[in-house]
Amino acid sequence: MSSTSDRPALLVLADGSAYLGRSFGATGTTVGEVVFNTGMTGYQEVLTDPSYCGQIVLFTYPELGNVGINPEDEESDRPYVCGAIARNVSRRPSNWRSTEALPDYMGRHDIPGIYGVDTRAIVRKIRAVGAMNGAISTEILDPADLLRLVQQTPSMAGLNLVKEVTTAEVYEWTEGTQPEWEFNPATEAAKATTGDQPLTVVALDFGVKRNILRRLASFGCRIIVVPASTPIDTILGFNPDGIFLSNGPGDPSAVTEGIETVQQLVNANKPMFGICMGHQILGLALGAETFKLKFGHRGLNQPAGFAGQQVEITSQNHSFAISDGSLTEGEVEVTHLNLNDRTIAGLRHRQLPLFSVQYHPEASPGPHDADYLFEKFVRSMQDARRNRSAVTA
Repeated sequence: MSSTSDRPALLVLADGSAYLGRSFGATGTTVGEVVFNTGMTGYQEVLTDPSYCGQIVLFTYPELGNVGINPEDEESDRPYVCGAIARNVSRRPSNWRSTEALPDYMGRHDIPGIYGVDTRAIVRKIRAVGAMNGAISTEILDPADLLRLVQQTPSMAGLNLVKEVTTAEVYEWTEGTQPEWEFNPATEAAKATTGDQPLTVVALDFGVKRNILRRLASFGCRIIVVPASTPIDTILGFNPDGIFLSNGPGDPSAVTEGIETVQQLVNANKPMFGICMGHQILGLALGAETFKLKFGHRGLNQPAGFAGQQVEITSQNHSFAISDGSLTEGEVEVTHLNLNDRTIAGLRHRQLPLFSVQYHPEASPGPHDADYLFEKFVRSMQDARRNRSAVTA
């Protein structure tokens, strides 16, 4: 693809609707599932979140690129979106942390974008019809020709995209939240009670975001990140205090290796914490089923809670959810619901130290309402270590 931008560009959706605008970022042609994100900030985190692999993201906030791009806010080593849709795009960012304009950044990474289209009309269509495949092109400006390309693209349902984003080899993550951004005094308290040996967490990488790893590191954990296909013997060979199941893209039911691995890990009786895709895979490993949402949850203001409990304002990004009623009630308890549509947003095992949420408690961008979940995971690992010590004493 070329990085020359501001040329005529065409967006075509699978239902045949077409929108003519101008290009920003790379030129060329890209195809993916068109979804929308309602966040007013955090476009860089969205672009680099591996959970968006295979998707073209429409940003509902009307002005994109105002604060530019900086290397500190990357959630991975590169953007994973297929493309971006915006109403307006700023080419002259204004922020002391900015090192690059958004169009230049997208061009450098071969990510096409289109702006100058009616984003409100597209969002209304997706909300009415559902998320669907689409294409952006500066090369194919005939809607019928571009539609044929869209129709050849497989649906997100049934796609295993984890293999596209998981790490190729094992690595150790050591960087915590930067001191100037740290907001939770409990991180130092957790380190003080861990002892001389830090808690070891093995993180199964289904498409992990860096800020999740930073939060775990801030609580004093030693973090070993492994590929999603890592066998259980290798995982347990690290003698972990806990297992973390990361976020990731695509259909969770298609990640059969990950589900089988987690089923085996459940029997190892290790504390386990899952986020987003990890939440879905834990549910599937416990016998639940998942389904594709009409247009998903993507934004910074999704309320989650349960009857009589405090409501958390959460950051979410997912296309699939655990089916209500498919969990074994005697074993698994629903702890959170998405309060907009009552879908399952959190669960825990009644006997084993396993829990998960359908949202992002690392909350970058977004509020810090749910950071206590990292504390909960750390306490669970500390309790398990103390119990082992008491048994061997």
